[in-house]
Amino acid sequence: GDYTCTFTYSAQGGTNEQWQMNIGISEDNLLFSCSVWRPQGKSYLFFTQFKAEVKGAKIEYAMAYSQAAGGGQSDVPLKQEEFEITETTVSHREGKFRFELSKLMIVAKTPRDEL
Repeated sequence: GDYTCTFTYSAQGGTNEQWQMNIGISEDNLLFSCSVWRPQGKSYLFFTQFKAEVKGAKIEYAMAYSQAAGGGQSDVPLKQEEFEITETTVSHREGKFRFELSKLMIVAKTPRDEL
């Protein structure tokens, strides 16, 4: 549709890591979601930076995790100071981000069409 989600990053290490990206829209077309994660749980990549950007919608909620749920472990969120959220982006915070990322979730609100 009219919505896009872009994930850009810079990382070192890691071998043959499988990652997934999902994009969805609610039935009423009001919410747009975008997730990027490693289904196996923790990633061993050393992320120097990351940025997720949505177009066509405004971020309502976002969360980044150093470890994704898997193998009996739950999601482990990054500390609030490690990343920042704007209306359209979620990105690492220089000097605060601890180089670990395994999952990123965004829920954005789409512009409502007025009748």
